[in-house]
Amino acid sequence: MVKPSRRRELAQKAVQEKSIPVRLACTMFGISETCYRYQLRLADENAEIADWLLQLTTTYRNWGFGMCFYYLRNVKRFDWNHKRVRRIYRELELNLRIRPKKRLKREKPDALLVPESINHCWSMDFMHDQLEDGRSFRLLNIIDDFNREGLAIEVDFSLPSERVIRTLNQVIEWRGKPKQIRSDNGPEYISALLAEWAARHAIELKFIQPGNPQQNAYVERYNRTVRGEWLDQYLFSSIEEVREHATEWLWFYNNERPNKAVGGVPPKYKKTLTTPSSTSTVH
Repeated sequence: MVKPSRRRELAQKAVQEKSIPVRLACTMFGISETCYRYQLRLADENAEIADWLLQLTTTYRNWGFGMCFYYLRNVKRFDWNHKRVRRIYRELELNLRIRPKKRLKREKPDALLVPESINHCWSMDFMHDQLEDGRSFRLLNIIDDFNREGLAIEVDFSLPSERVIRTLNQVIEWRGKPKQIRSDNGPEYISALLAEWAARHAIELKFIQPGNPQQNAYVERYNRTVRGEWLDQYLFSSIEEVREHATEWLWFYNNERPNKAVGGVPPKYKKTLTTPSSTSTVH
């Protein structure tokens, strides 16, 4: 079936080249005179939206429509309607392939409490990757569970308990101390050094049950973002290069990257939003 826009083009071509009346051309191609005389509006603005979408999906290849729209609306402050942006997004065929999910039957985990405010509870976890020459390095990720703000990405070949404590002290200097810190049962976290440090600062250490990473869901989800949108996009030649990229990406994540978990705004914006109820839970 030929679209009305294509039939309008054919009718206009017939009028221009064959010099036939407009009414006859409209009858021949099955369109109204209103359709024939229709002029596209906001074409320049639609082109600008298309340019932004192509730029975002090229720079951040894992972003779908939701992340792109949140970035344009909440970070760049464009007032474009989401239906309009989605229509252009689909016309550009930018839809990401949806991977089928494996359905596994598992016992329902305990509800994960939603923090009441900033510095109520932090989460931390390790990640591993390799340099271009094959040497392995580690990353210590620390986030605030309330607004999902990344507080630190410590990078080195080895990160013992002393480095974990040093990194926590550095964050506390500019942000203040948390009431709780959640982690898994890694040797760096269950060490006597960290236990003594936490007792000295009146901070409660909360450990998840072995084999239940969903109990540390906030930082596990953050790790997936770090892996997919940063680590897997580059091949690093030195540990200094990793640290430099980590600093740049962490600033972008906190200040410009929309986060669906906090309403589609960057984590830094969450500080000004209403504090959630202490009884709220997520599963």
